[in-house]
Amino acid sequence: MNRRKPDLQAIDVSAWPTVAYTEFDQATRNMFEKRQQAILRYVAGESIREIEKSAGINRRQLYRWLERAQEQHPDGRPFGFRGLIRYIRIAEYERVRDVQVHGERGSRGAAGALAQLFERYPALAGWLLLQVKRRRVLLEQIHTDGHLRTRLRGLQSLHDDFLHQCRSVGLTAGDYPFNTADRALRSLSRRLKVEMLRTFGTAARSAGASHLKGLPRLDAAGTPAATRPYQVVEFDGHRLDIRLKVVVRDPLGFAHEFEMERVWLLAIIDVCTRAVLGFHIALAREYSRYDVIKTIENALEPHHARAFTIAGLARGTQDGFPSERLPELAYATWEWMKLDNAKANLANETLTALCEFVGCVADAGPKYSPDERPYIERFFGTIASRLSSRLPGYTGSHPRDLRRALADPKGDLRLYVSLDELGELVEYAISSYNGTPHTGLNNATPLEAMEYFVRGRQTLLAWLAEQRRRTLCLMQSARQCRVRAYIGQGVRPHINLYRVRYTNRVLAASTHLIGQRLLIYMNADDLRSVRAFLADGTELGVLDAQGAWQLVPHNLKLRQEICKQSGKRQRFSDAGMNPIEAYVQEKFTQAKKTRKAATDLARTKQSLASASTVRTPLGPSRPAESETAVTARTQSSTQSQTDGLASLPPPTPVRPRKLSIGTGQVF
Repeated sequence: MNRRKPDLQAIDVSAWPTVAYTEFDQATRNMFEKRQQAILRYVAGESIREIEKSAGINRRQLYRWLERAQEQHPDGRPFGFRGLIRYIRIAEYERVRDVQVHGERGSRGAAGALAQLFERYPALAGWLLLQVKRRRVLLEQIHTDGHLRTRLRGLQSLHDDFLHQCRSVGLTAGDYPFNTADRALRSLSRRLKVEMLRTFGTAARSAGASHLKGLPRLDAAGTPAATRPYQVVEFDGHRLDIRLKVVVRDPLGFAHEFEMERVWLLAIIDVCTRAVLGFHIALAREYSRYDVIKTIENALEPHHARAFTIAGLARGTQDGFPSERLPELAYATWEWMKLDNAKANLANETLTALCEFVGCVADAGPKYSPDERPYIERFFGTIASRLSSRLPGYTGSHPRDLRRALADPKGDLRLYVSLDELGELVEYAISSYNGTPHTGLNNATPLEAMEYFVRGRQTLLAWLAEQRRRTLCLMQSARQCRVRAYIGQGVRPHINLYRVRYTNRVLAASTHLIGQRLLIYMNADDLRSVRAFLADGTELGVLDAQGAWQLVPHNLKLRQEICKQSGKRQRFSDAGMNPIEAYVQEKFTQAKKTRKAATDLARTKQSLASASTVRTPLGPSRPAESETAVTARTQSSTQSQTDGLASLPPPTPVRPRKLSIGTGQVF
């Protein structure tokens, strides 16, 4: 009969680890080749009877070799052809008999006794693994010539606790390990070393390492080498080591100075040419996903040179930014972006802006591996040495840095760098960096290298679509909001977004939309208006914020900060105050006491100054429709609504009406 085991017929020997059998002695080599040929012939489909006759083996041996080859090796791969080597051990030794006492010197022949003890009492094995995790015993590596030698520190104390645990499970003096001379001290030491050295991560942690380095990435081959501009870029954030101040002028024109917290510098650098494409200064303790998207937006848009007000600060003829020196690089997109695993970098809005809008691949490297992004890290080192360390208020690279004491302004706010001055200094430092010869570019400047590739070699680039350039919607995010109304109180249909009502003439008259969900696209830089779409994807129109929120430009961060203030919402509405102005006034009062309030005040001033005066709510790229047409189509889908807004007359001036509430006066 020629029966073949069905579970051994489909075997992929190409994935098996091989063996360098040519270095074996002649007898071992012949035996290994014999076994290997039998396996290969069996996998090729040859009959077992022919294999037995020609190789002189039994089919039971063949099946045993196949089972050994398919067992999992400690390295995670199958044993493969390694399982065919003579005397190689596949499974660990398992002791069956109990340890017996022989004479006064204790027991003999106790191989596998500790493993047998842990198998009988799993609580002891779990306790030992917990001690390894808690680092009760430290692993010390002894450097010798070509050998890994280790020793344990704190073993004696752990051994005493181990014997106490053995007594707690019911072991007596006649049981192992109490019936041995050393109470299983050497066996426990060997078991601890095995557990610690089982993986390199466990061994490194037991030896005191904080993080691991040097592991080759599985997707390293997927990231291409940067051979042309805009092929691979790197992004990261750096907290500037400098103490800052914010200058605020009151209504009378007097300047008030407050110390604020340190800020973040976010930048995007091209790997091929080492040119910085764009940057952004984030005024917060930690930068958010909106700051990341703002940096991407600055790198895409054409850069406009900033006018310097600091005396003696002038830009050189070779300095600048790529999109400023080469206008054709405006809205040029990149193929790969390498960034770290920060939460702001891996947020859904950030990945959507990168992958769907820009159309690049987001490559988040392993944790605690700044070497994966060497160019952006080296750029931040240049900024620290050429800018931060030369300014008053430099905090130093570590608490014991001597330069920190030398640059201490002694509390004199007049010597602190203001936020506006920092913006000019960063602009000057980065533009000078782009115009400075780089040793990695054969002493060519990053801008010269960019010009050589773009205009000299005419490298092909990809640009953002013209339609997306006009509506750069990198800062938008989509939300679903339910339409609400209070018919008994006469409150028209509206939506609530971040504690503010939004509506327009179409939504306010669409009674049939009450209770339905709308898809809202908002611009996080300007929340005065949003764009709404129905559930079927048709556009409803632009919804405006109600009340004082419609008057002053503000971003999402400012809205959230104002809403966090407990009781402010009711107080603002009662007093008829503008919530943004009240928030600025409150932060102005608190800025004298805390740096956080000064930072919030500076961020609010920056957002109000940079906010666009023209509201351009963004949404999916589609032909725009008039509100009347959308209203007619939405009401035609509901048979009960036949008198839509298509027949509404033009709006007429509204006469003022008397208040129906009391004035609070008593007559």
